[in-house]
Amino acid sequence: MATPEFILRQRAKLGHELLWLSGCTAVVLRDGAEGPETLLVQRTDNGLWTPVAGIIDPGEQPYLAALREVREEAGVVAAIERLAWVTVTDIITYGNGDQTQYIDHTFRCRWVSGEPRPDHEETAQARFFPIDRLPPMDEVHASRIRVVLEDRTETRLGPYVP
Repeated sequence: MATPEFILRQRAKLGHELLWLSGCTAVVLRDGAEGPETLLVQRTDNGLWTPVAGIIDPGEQPYLAALREVREEAGVVAAIERLAWVTVTDIITYGNGDQTQYIDHTFRCRWVSGEPRPDHEETAQARFFPIDRLPPMDEVHASRIRVVLEDRTETRLGPYVP
């Protein structure tokens, strides 16, 4: 699904002004033949590889949004293991001039079933990568994977500090 209808309605009123949204990131892990792997998708809008991420719909629970996004964008079923990180992103300015900022909920997830397949709307490719051989990606998404892989039981709050 491209831009949700509720955002289009808000944009009709706000124009390109800053829009505050709730987002989720699902870092999906599984045991591969050569060790742990994580699910990544290649975005159709910019060609970058990222974990599955998306916008939380109004009234939707963040963990359910993460699981929905995994099914929609990568075609696999996952289960939530824990909420790994809650943080506020920097302001993002899209190519059309729209500005957004997110409170992001990053979840550590476990693969349950299904082989990755892109939706060809938001994702051009979907596949598992060994965690020690990830493709190049921006620091924002790389830090989300690092936080999920940390040996912590508590949720990290606030900005990423190594």
